[in-house]
Amino acid sequence: MRADRLVSLVLLLRQRGRLSAAALARELEVSTRTVLRDIEALSAAGVPVYAERGRHGGFALLPGFRAELTGLNHDEALALLVVGSRRGAQAFGLGSALASAMLKVVDALPESHRNTAAGVAERLLIDPETDLLSRRLATEDVPDTVVAEVRRAVFAGHKLRIHYAATGQTPQWRTVDPIGLVTVRDKGYLLATRSGADRTYRLSRVLAAKELPEPAQRPDRVDLDRAWQDRGTRFRTGGDQVTVLVRVDPARREDLVGTALAVRAEEADSDGWLRLEVTFQDSRHAEWALWQLATNAEALAPRWLRTSLRNRATAIATCYEASS
Repeated sequence: MRADRLVSLVLLLRQRGRLSAAALARELEVSTRTVLRDIEALSAAGVPVYAERGRHGGFALLPGFRAELTGLNHDEALALLVVGSRRGAQAFGLGSALASAMLKVVDALPESHRNTAAGVAERLLIDPETDLLSRRLATEDVPDTVVAEVRRAVFAGHKLRIHYAATGQTPQWRTVDPIGLVTVRDKGYLLATRSGADRTYRLSRVLAAKELPEPAQRPDRVDLDRAWQDRGTRFRTGGDQVTVLVRVDPARREDLVGTALAVRAEEADSDGWLRLEVTFQDSRHAEWALWQLATNAEALAPRWLRTSLRNRATAIATCYEASS
């Protein structure tokens, strides 16, 4: 929207000083002609923007043009900027809106906190895209048009029509009653009911969405955190889960627990290793998780898991013996 772009243009000039039309165009993702038209509109509206000619010229604002957010202390300003830098907003299609909002917040901060704001990006890195081993963290892209339609239905309290691709099934249209949106590790989920039954939909599997005019059937008050915990419990206790008894090196405990659905029991062995009873989603999940730990873990039960891991190790050993 042009009004948002005009505000962003003013804030860019406030925070960075003189900028060329080309630089403004890159920041705002528009053409230089659009920037020039916006500058004219701002001048006509009384915003004190002026042009400087020459090789290092550009557009600037007269000093002192600002509004301030008062009442924020140093730590409050820092907390606001740290929260605003997290990538969770991307899951709900609010990334660009968040960037614009933070630009406005920084500009409106009192002078005493503006230096802190300017240095946040240099001193704090929140949720980088890769870990220490350069492994890219899993993220999911959801089309803006889809997530915007879902978001509108959730906030308006209207029914929602979604074209959903469940795992292993042909995509189907279904009408749901939205309850809320949840983001976990940059993955977005829609909590809803369908024909009165609780449903959880992964946003990355919503191929299309349409907000309907009919009001959604939902409680007047919803504890979204409690609803998410309840659904997580049902997920962990349903399906083809398997329980495994395993010994693990304490140094790799978190790796094991991080892949399991639940830890049912835990105790220390006499040699310092840990003995855990853990639950996995299915047999393939259990085998994969134990295989990742190599000799840092040993499956004690069930017998089929020990056999499966031994057969896999034997096959790999045979492969390397044949090629030597």
